[in-house]
Amino acid sequence: MKAYSMDLRDRVLKDAQAGLATSAVAAKYSVSPAWVRRVKQRAAAGQLGPKPQRRGPVSAAVRFAEQIRQAVRETPDATLDEYRQRLNWTMSRSTLANALVTLGLTRKKSRSGPASRIVPT
Repeated sequence: MKAYSMDLRDRVLKDAQAGLATSAVAAKYSVSPAWVRRVKQRAAAGQLGPKPQRRGPVSAAVRFAEQIRQAVRETPDATLDEYRQRLNWTMSRSTLANALVTLGLTRKKSRSGPASRIVPT
């Protein structure tokens, strides 16, 4: 969702300073009364503009994509903990598992025993 324009913020603030009630200003510009109150509070603090947008941390799938792909190519049957130990990563197992899903990689486990002769596999 994009922030409201500075033009709208200025008009809302001018109407509020002119004596219009918060609910009347909100109805006039089709915004919420809470937003009008926040604009007035931010203007009083000298920060009329929108707050900067938060950016989350870069995902492991993006930062370590090539390393993850190489590790899965070399040992496709390794566990998540083995990948973490071999590559000396501090990320959690769930983060690594999510990165594998995001990259579309699967880990194929080697069978520990012979295939069943009773049920086709």
